[in-house]
Amino acid sequence: MAAAQTLIQAELPPDHSTMHPSLPTARAPRFSDLIEAEHTRLSSSGAAKEPNTGIDLSRYAPPEPPSPTASNETWTTALQQASTSAEYLSTRSVNLSLLESYGRNAWLVGNSQLENELKGLEMEVESLKLEQESVEQARRAVQRNAEGELNGLEEGWRGGVGRMIEVLAAGERVKGEILERRRRGAT
Repeated sequence: MAAAQTLIQAELPPDHSTMHPSLPTARAPRFSDLIEAEHTRLSSSGAAKEPNTGIDLSRYAPPEPPSPTASNETWTTALQQASTSAEYLSTRSVNLSLLESYGRNAWLVGNSQLENELKGLEMEVESLKLEQESVEQARRAVQRNAEGELNGLEEGWRGGVGRMIEVLAAGERVKGEILERRRRGAT
């Protein structure tokens, strides 16, 4: 081991900060504007003293309860949000404990299972969308097919109403003529 270390030390240049001559020169990094702005913020004098410059802990805090005089809808919404948050934190805690207990592979397997479940749900949603579209197309086809019949029935109804009005008008004319003849006969 000592002999190998001696050979390695002999190959290294005396100044360890210089790179080996056979290595290509390093490219200058090009960062996006967002990364540059973050570098500038971090290199400023007060950035190191900011206590909350990392993970946003507010997403792990329980939601604030509404006022006691709030409506039932407000309380129901707050309860649903708290339930969702609790479920999220519970699942996150389980995943982190799996990561701590069994290592990275168990955590990745859990994530893979969740991804598979998500893909299954997405496929189910897609199939339901296709089913809904086919039902919608069938409904429209039935409406288009019934449109002619409905138009015919409507025209028949309008014609019938029109004839009924004509009959009533003719009946009133006849009544008027009968009354006129009675008046003439009475005088």
